[in-house]
Amino acid sequence: MGVSDKARNKAEELAGQAKEAVGDVTDNDKLAAEGKVDQAKAKSQQVGENVKDAGKNASDALS
Repeated sequence: MGVSDKARNKAEELAGQAKEAVGDVTDNDKLAAEGKVDQAKAKSQQVGENVKDAGKNASDALS
């Protein structure tokens, strides 16, 4: 996983946290839910990238 991918995923996660917090403060349940979805999406992308990295590392170790 490239540094830019990691940064983009982390930025998406932080944006989701901010959106959720604003939704909570303003009693906007829809905005809070969107924030949670954004966070989940970013975390799943991070997991996918970590799996790719693990596969590459395992392949490199066998070479």
